Amino acid sequence: MQILVRRSRLEVGADHAQFPTVSGFNLNRQELEFPRDLRGDLNLLFVPFLQYQQIVVNTWIPLADELESSIPGLAYYEFPTIDELPALSRTFINEGMRAGIPNARARERTVTLYVDMARFMRALGIPGKNEVHVLLVDRRGGAIVWRTTGSFDEAKGRER
Repeated sequence: MQILVRRSRLEVGADHAQFPTVSGFNLNRQELEFPRDLRGDLNLLFVPFLQYQQIVVNTWIPLADELESSIPGLAYYEFPTIDELPALSRTFINEGMRAGIPNARARERTVTLYVDMARFMRALGIPGKNEVHVLLVDRRGGAIVWRTTGSFDEAKGRER
């Protein structure tokens, strides 16, 4: 079993309408690469940058659970995105998050990205890390088909 978290790999294209190729470890200690390993034909991605933003992500979870159970081919993920850190720091953060999330399914869908954050944000056209970004991405080409920021509200829910 791999416990030491390796550095994420990031490959960026020129198109802000595409999710970049990026690797990371989920909280079940599995290394994944996206968009290749996205489970759904459509995937709802929550991208927080700061620890307190988990509260914002949590406002979306009831809708995400509902959508995942009612729409075949839809899956959702949380991609906490953190600047590159040394291996020991990455492992410490991941294991701390793992300890705080007892649900195996939630651990599976939470994939920490340790990347050059500025480069990752530029690739997605994200101007700053002060908001959670919510993206709907197709698995085949990583095309971003819908996006918004911030907490869930009824107006955003109607956009679906």
